[in-house]
Amino acid sequence: MIKRIHALFACLFASSIASITLAAAPRAAHVFIISFDQAAPSNIAAAEMPLFKSMVARGAHTWEAYTIVPSLTLPSHTSMLTGVGIQKHQITWNEWDATKPLSVPTIFQLAKAQGLGTAMVASKAKFKTFEQAGGLDTFVIPSDYLCKGIAAAAAEILKKETPALFFIHFGDPDFTGHQFGVNSPEKMKALAECDAALKVIREAIDAAGIADSSVIILTADHGGHDRSQAELDDMVSRGHAPQIGTHGDARSDDVIIPWVVWGKGVKSGFTVTAPVVQYDTAATALWLLGVPLPENFWGRPVISAFE
Repeated sequence: MIKRIHALFACLFASSIASITLAAAPRAAHVFIISFDQAAPSNIAAAEMPLFKSMVARGAHTWEAYTIVPSLTLPSHTSMLTGVGIQKHQITWNEWDATKPLSVPTIFQLAKAQGLGTAMVASKAKFKTFEQAGGLDTFVIPSDYLCKGIAAAAAEILKKETPALFFIHFGDPDFTGHQFGVNSPEKMKALAECDAALKVIREAIDAAGIADSSVIILTADHGGHDRSQAELDDMVSRGHAPQIGTHGDARSDDVIIPWVVWGKGVKSGFTVTAPVVQYDTAATALWLLGVPLPENFWGRPVISAFE
């Protein structure tokens, strides 16, 4: 029995050493995280998104990744970009508050500490939370904050620099989902436009000459559901403009998100069966770049997706 325990500990120790060694060796020179705000897997399936779907077919994916609760934009993206849950990062609000800075390091700070370049292009002011935290060489919220403007801003950055870690946020699905409904034709149109914007970014990566050394992660912060007629009537009675779509619950419509990885070293046509949660995106990005994961990280790299 003692020999078996010793053998188990030896195996675990060897596994830990192997993980550290792998983490220290970069698997990609550039990692792009592209977040489609309020894009549930069912939305992706229903929308005209040929490029997104081709990247699913030629990369690795799961349609059953999970975000955090409450499934709100800023708390969810904070988990995505810090590698820890809401209980740790404590971002429970959903707007930028300059008086409440992040108390945990972001992946941009961790990458910057290793001498890597970083950038972010986003469509909402709440992402100033990450600019305030530091670690970003470039931070842009373009005046044209819809996906076309976001893609143009990202492409412009790539003409001048090639950051190792680049986060890009498309807010269009969320804007339309709230106004018209989470499965509305308007939202489907917004998702199709995001797919066209994704094509612009892919072309900019190609033009920068870094496609062969890049990995792209496509994901979302949350899904959503439509309010009941009673809830909409209540909003009107209180003098508020009705917003059909909403999110923030623990219901499956709100918390199930897509997770797709494509590019250098990614298995082609692979379905990820291991559980994937929001903070695993942070861990995967750092692992790919060879940046050591902090001991307090909740996220784990999705190693099964790679050769």
